[in-house]
Amino acid sequence: MKYTLLLFFILHAISSAAQIVIPSPQEIRSDGSTFCPGKTVTVSAPDTSTFYLTLLEKEVLPTAILHKSRFAAQADIRFTDDRTLLPEAYTLRVSPDGIEVRASGKEGFFYAVQTLRQLALDTGSGVAFPCTAITDRLRLSFRAGMLDSGRQYQRVATIKKFIDMLAMLKMNYFHWHLTDGLGWRIEIKRYPELTAKGAFVATGAEQQGFYTQDEIREIVRYAADRCITVIPEIDMPGHAEAALSAYPELSCFQDSVIVPETGFTSTIFCAGKLATIAFLKQVVDEVCGLFPSPYIHLGGDEAPKDKWNECPDCQQAIRDKQLSDSEDLQAWFTAEMAGYLKEKGRKAVFWGDVVRHGNYPLPDNVVIQWWNWRGAGDRALKEAQKRNLPVICNTNYYTYLNFPLHPWKGYEVNRTFDIRDVYLANPSYLPADTPCLLGMSCSLWCDYGVTENMLDGRLFPRILALAEQMWHPGELKHFDAFYNDVQQKKNWFEKQGFVYGPALKNENTNHPE
Repeated sequence: MKYTLLLFFILHAISSAAQIVIPSPQEIRSDGSTFCPGKTVTVSAPDTSTFYLTLLEKEVLPTAILHKSRFAAQADIRFTDDRTLLPEAYTLRVSPDGIEVRASGKEGFFYAVQTLRQLALDTGSGVAFPCTAITDRLRLSFRAGMLDSGRQYQRVATIKKFIDMLAMLKMNYFHWHLTDGLGWRIEIKRYPELTAKGAFVATGAEQQGFYTQDEIREIVRYAADRCITVIPEIDMPGHAEAALSAYPELSCFQDSVIVPETGFTSTIFCAGKLATIAFLKQVVDEVCGLFPSPYIHLGGDEAPKDKWNECPDCQQAIRDKQLSDSEDLQAWFTAEMAGYLKEKGRKAVFWGDVVRHGNYPLPDNVVIQWWNWRGAGDRALKEAQKRNLPVICNTNYYTYLNFPLHPWKGYEVNRTFDIRDVYLANPSYLPADTPCLLGMSCSLWCDYGVTENMLDGRLFPRILALAEQMWHPGELKHFDAFYNDVQQKKNWFEKQGFVYGPALKNENTNHPE
């Protein structure tokens, strides 16, 4: 009797937190009872070899012995095909007799298991689940997180942890920034100096290194198991100092390249040289061979035209192609590289700069990533809509998680924000029926030396507000209610290995930013 009462109080104390799921399901109802699986659990599924069952076994029921079957009769946990549900959607029913999950494909089943991870109650002697009925579906079909490995190299284990986090928060794309002025991180067999030299041009902590093609394939497979597509970014024509340190002949004047500690320089790929265009297309060939993603990101931001304005090759190209100026030359360059990807059946993603300058027509496989809210408001969004190009919303207010809560190094007070700002004033949180809206992304740039030990504090808990905006299809909760959920789930996320940083500017914290 004492044990029964103790178990009751334990479950009652922790069930309220367990019934909080972030991002919030479309609808969730609980009746106060629980399902307590035994030491042996029978699981039925359409395909018993899929990764979501591995996730169930390792993360939800680690102490149980699972018996997997394709037949639903008498199974404690049942995964059932339901073709009436939308892709990635699922329903979840927990009763005193067991659990039933319904979805139209592996993505829905996978997200249901992620929800079960948050529902599971650790009783001290096993696991219990609050009896719950959940109906859930996505708000946006494109939900992404970006990590900057160009400025700062991260270990493969750290990349996998980042992917685990995206999957846990029901994001389905990992935007991997692989090249920048401070480092070229992707092995290209045809041009080995890109990594032999370009991966080691910076001198700061954690700024040296690259990913072999075998490591990249491993990461792509790891992400695919977790229903995540990896979108590689190869920045061009700007942010190219690392590559040009290895192959200076690809620049306008082959002069010595200065690698900036922060920011960028006017030494960029020369758009007037046929050899440079051929080089970049050969790089794209290898990138496409490594990444099956329908999207390949080619950068296009922050490309000063000082050198192009003086370069004989660039000026001749402007005349030959009957362009108006160097901005138009970048628009031509953008169209040329996007057209090359179109031949391969891929879409080309570019930062919003490419539609803010130049008038050269872009092919219909171009996707615009709107970012520069601070500098240009919604101009890139409007320009993309005018051209009927899909848009990924990723504004630097408030989806750039490198921006700290308080001034730090190069971040002045006007480049700071907290979770309240994200939740209540994010320009990227547009209605789902906004014309040309493909989806939403958030970014963790590594300017000013954001090293591996700092990543969690920048991400958590602010990324939870962004995940809520990407996934939850209904009206958002009042901020105070959502923030209470975030605080209630703090221990759970930290048990998964993710450490909260500060959330609100007025909080007292000694956490390093």
